[in-house]
Amino acid sequence: MTTIDDALERDQAIPDLDWHVFPTGTERDVFAAPSGGLARVRLGDPAAQRVVLMPGVAGSKEDFVLLMPVLAAAGYRVESFDLAGHWESVLAGPAHLDPPRDQYDYRLFVDDLVAILEDGAPAHVLGYSFAGLVTELALVERPELFRSLTLMSAPPATGQVFRGVKHIGPISDMSPHRAAGLILWGIRYNLNRTPPGRIAFVRERLAVTQRACIDDVVGLMMSMPDIADQVAAVDVPKLIAVGEQDLWPQAQHDEYAKRIGARVATYPTGHAPCETAPHQLARDMLRLFADAG
Repeated sequence: MTTIDDALERDQAIPDLDWHVFPTGTERDVFAAPSGGLARVRLGDPAAQRVVLMPGVAGSKEDFVLLMPVLAAAGYRVESFDLAGHWESVLAGPAHLDPPRDQYDYRLFVDDLVAILEDGAPAHVLGYSFAGLVTELALVERPELFRSLTLMSAPPATGQVFRGVKHIGPISDMSPHRAAGLILWGIRYNLNRTPPGRIAFVRERLAVTQRACIDDVVGLMMSMPDIADQVAAVDVPKLIAVGEQDLWPQAQHDEYAKRIGARVATYPTGHAPCETAPHQLARDMLRLFADAG
């Protein structure tokens, strides 16, 4: 006799939903980051340990609508925010820096994340896709701000990280603008076959997010410095969380996990476990948090 994992069963029962709606009790504010005002949401006991969830390129805090209440119910203070140039933080960007700059760069995103982390006690941090690269850079620079690190669907590579992507790796050496256009085309035309409520929200969000920002971020993903050994040297628990159909092959995630000293959790889903496997992801993150003490 076999039994289905409770977290898997809960994930399989997730209906289509309105991704604008956060759980009851969610607090909203605008955080004054170095790049400008970042739209932020927070849920859970303000006195509890913090969990900061950082969305990726073309994403937003709404990507964690299903994950946040599970972690909050487990006794954590869960936070997320829109990246500069994205969704409700669309007006934040390099023009607001002192002195102003022309483009979005790693320094901008790292400084914004560090400012968020400094606005409270050290946190368990999750970086989603591109944000995984940002969280690694911030971890190496400010390790005292981290209790643990989760890399969710983050590129398991350095340099031009798209070279390792399934199917398109051999043709990924193109201009950032053209590569960004292909990525956006795939999202808009719903190649991942996401449910109607989800794709409607994604298209609405893309209509707001600045194309120049996406172009710059794709360019950054083509020039990630190799800091894996430095990430490995930081003594916090680390988790790589990915779907079986992620953009990068499982073998690459496994190899990168060995290099940085991380555990690996794999789910029967694609590039967005926070949307399609939030209960399984929360289960594994809670185990990671317990390791952190």
